[in-house]
Amino acid sequence: MRLAGLNPDGIQAIFITHEHIDHLLGVIWLIRMIGQKKIGQGKYEGNLRIYCHEELARSIRMIAELTIQKKVTKYFDDFCALDEFSLKVESGSAYGLLGSNGAGKSTLLRILAGIYRQDSGDVTVDGEKIYDNVSVKQRVFYVSDDVEQYANMTPEDMRKMYEIFYPTFSNEKFARLMKAIDLPQNKRMSTFSKGMKRQAAVVCGLAASTDILLLDEAFDGLDPTMRISVRKMLFEAMAENNSTVIISSHNLTEIEELCDSVGLVHKGKVIFDRELDSIKGSIHKIQVAFDGAKTAADFPELEILSENTIGSVQSFIVNGDSDEICRVMREKGAKFCDVIPLTLNEIFIYEMEGQGYDSSKLDK
Repeated sequence: MRLAGLNPDGIQAIFITHEHIDHLLGVIWLIRMIGQKKIGQGKYEGNLRIYCHEELARSIRMIAELTIQKKVTKYFDDFCALDEFSLKVESGSAYGLLGSNGAGKSTLLRILAGIYRQDSGDVTVDGEKIYDNVSVKQRVFYVSDDVEQYANMTPEDMRKMYEIFYPTFSNEKFARLMKAIDLPQNKRMSTFSKGMKRQAAVVCGLAASTDILLLDEAFDGLDPTMRISVRKMLFEAMAENNSTVIISSHNLTEIEELCDSVGLVHKGKVIFDRELDSIKGSIHKIQVAFDGAKTAADFPELEILSENTIGSVQSFIVNGDSDEICRVMREKGAKFCDVIPLTLNEIFIYEMEGQGYDSSKLDK
């Protein structure tokens, strides 16, 4: 696409075909600049129409970046629910929020959904603020941890309601997912179990086909069979729509199976925010033996999070490259150096303790 000599003030419509796919980022840049009035400051009133193939439209629409920045803070009276919180979630990724009850996970999701307004800081999608912004909120679907508000509705009532609020709502997808999990569409939710209610809410979220899907304790109350079916639906939605999914949970297993990145929230703060693969690849349990016992102080060049000695064998939890760690250990007299795989749960415990937090309080 040539931009030279283009007068944005006169643009009424943009027609995009598959011939433009190589220039997609340029098209997106143009659309964003016009929409934000960074070019064409004169006559343009925000009525630009964009015409393109459905699949290409989805590609453009799904390039959505969710950013929580400038130290977001939220108080309820004198209680600080979020304390200078910052986070960035990449488009098309699945992000897991871990933390105990009261850590701030639900407050964060409600701010992202535009239900709560933060006291300070910015929360944006593609640079646009969420709160009180209908066009942005139509790109975000929130499934609450409390589904009792649907008690007097049927799934069909829910479909009709969300179809009004979300222009992207797919009745075909709703019917297909309801059939797949064998939920009655015209029975009141008050007759459903907690797990069935949650399934119905997740189906509505997936059928809404939004750019961003927020799930607050989505697997709570589900039996093993229901967990599998919900997990399958989420995988399919992420593949089909390239949606950005944010899941809060106490359950490390669910987060590990579904998410690309994870943030650990404690007392309204993000203790750490990392990709799961990098977490698993950077923290190691090292078993060694020396002629005389050594402590972490003997290895100032290593980032040792924890140490333990049983008999003549010592165990160190170390952050870093495993080959480099063993090289240092051997240089200082280690008779052997074994790298033992850690579970994700162990990694989180050691990460928290290494940063001075008491991990034993996480589940209390």
